[in-house]
Amino acid sequence: MGAMQPVVVQHPLAQCHLSAIRATDTPSHEFRKHLNLLARLIFSEASRELPLEEISVQTPLALTHGARLARPVIFVPILRAGLGLLDGILPLVPDATVAHIGIKRDEETALPHAYYANLPANLAAADVFLLDPMLATGGSASEAVRQLKEAGALRITMICVVSCPEGLAALERAHPDVPIVTAAIDAGLNEKCYIVPGLGDAGDRYFGT
Repeated sequence: MGAMQPVVVQHPLAQCHLSAIRATDTPSHEFRKHLNLLARLIFSEASRELPLEEISVQTPLALTHGARLARPVIFVPILRAGLGLLDGILPLVPDATVAHIGIKRDEETALPHAYYANLPANLAAADVFLLDPMLATGGSASEAVRQLKEAGALRITMICVVSCPEGLAALERAHPDVPIVTAAIDAGLNEKCYIVPGLGDAGDRYFGT
């Protein structure tokens, strides 16, 4: 079976927020606002197939049918830029568990260096969403998925804002069973392995550093 095709969120509002965070003159506070809102739109698409279970709900007037998520949700931001996506998404699933994976890219070799992981015990029972704004070389995402699978995760979805063919190909090659949801597929990487046109360093811009 071949790799799944990435899902590109085409919602008009998503493209407006994406344009705002691409702009080099967008200040950090505006960058945060637009990234948070964009993250919600991307997650709305990524969570479209989450299973529900029926519950009964007592309204002020009558008993009616309702629904709740059938499985736990776990968000796993890749530190530190993934925290920017988490801030926007978490209010949609406030009872979700938040785990963390720390991976730093070596600027000389562009290879991922894993330095931290805090993962819960119930990964196998949950729908897991891996969060990282940029899918560039695909090295960090592939390593994070490897760690999640090793810890027991069975259902993992990658959420990113901007991706490129190189990163998509690398992640799909390493983990063809992992769906990828993104707001854009850009042209490619430059000689420093940054996505072009991209939006710069998402972590630096989000945290104002």
